[in-house]
Amino acid sequence: MRFALRVAYDGTAFHGFQRQPDVRTVEGELIRVLSKLGIIKDARSSNFMGASRTDRGVSALFNVVSFDATERADLVRPEVLNHNLRDVWVLGVAEVPEGFHPRFQALSKTYRYYLVDEGLDPPGMEECASLFVGRHDFSAFARLEPGKDRIRELLRVDVEKRHGYYVIELEGRSFLWEMARRIVNAIRLCGLGLMEPGEIKGMLEGRYDRKVPPAPPEGLILWRITYDGIEFRGGGRGIEKAKREMFERYSRALTRAALFGDALLEL
Repeated sequence: MRFALRVAYDGTAFHGFQRQPDVRTVEGELIRVLSKLGIIKDARSSNFMGASRTDRGVSALFNVVSFDATERADLVRPEVLNHNLRDVWVLGVAEVPEGFHPRFQALSKTYRYYLVDEGLDPPGMEECASLFVGRHDFSAFARLEPGKDRIRELLRVDVEKRHGYYVIELEGRSFLWEMARRIVNAIRLCGLGLMEPGEIKGMLEGRYDRKVPPAPPEGLILWRITYDGIEFRGGGRGIEKAKREMFERYSRALTRAALFGDALLEL
């Protein structure tokens, strides 16, 4: 029996999503708990797969993993898994067809970046954001891996102004390594008047041999992944635990922000 889990996590607690030796990762934490409960024997034999290998510091509200449960399928429930997990929360479970791959069968992924307003110009940001929509060679806006196709399609890039910050939302079929963070930084530079729309267009067309550095990972969250016909079931005590622990993190962050906000006003 094959299952898919919708998982959320605090990326600052991990060295990224993908399992690595001797460091704590999201995959490693999930495999540890699934193995401890006897749901899987190991990652290889269970055909364990993830939808998105988020970088160190990047969080998620909706990432997906799938695996074959060799035994104890009755324990694949949010409340059971969340009782054993730390800094990762299972928000939903779906039974999926044999061979289901959460990365290759995703219709789209949506990332959000939270950007502090440092005197940014909204029209300049929106003009630059619109240039990324469509199918392009994103070589100038990604950390390239050998042999990887550099062509990607973005369905939308939205800039929303809120009180004291901006939310930049990017939806695409797939993303290159650091692509979302580099695009966000380009939009930020446009908002500061340090880049022009013509430069963005030229870089997408390969006329400029330079790259935009990535924005810090802590501001990025994988917000949503869409699938055809996959419905994640969740709720109850498992979700309540996730909400309680997320609120604790929110409270600590808000307290620190207020502290430094008053310190800045005092200087």
